[in-house]
Amino acid sequence: MYIRREKGPVYVVLPDGSKLTRSDLPPSNTKRWVARRKATVVAAVDSGLIEASEACSMYHLSNEELDLWRGAVQKHGAAALRVTALQKYRQL
Repeated sequence: MYIRREKGPVYVVLPDGSKLTRSDLPPSNTKRWVARRKATVVAAVDSGLIEASEACSMYHLSNEELDLWRGAVQKHGAAALRVTALQKYRQL
């Protein structure tokens, strides 16, 4: 039996103490991006679980889109990823 080994760490510990694994990531065929899924991808990239280029290719994102998500989380937290809150946080 062959077990496929993914590159990178098996899990990472987030600042709040919770563990994030590859199985916690959204499926690669995700079409509807809610704030929670975006925040999970950003946390995985920022903590080193996956690389930014891997996330972009896995989820069919542009580098600019992922950078916008990461910037919004760094400035305003995960709430800034909500589509209904875009105008509120972009003005600041």
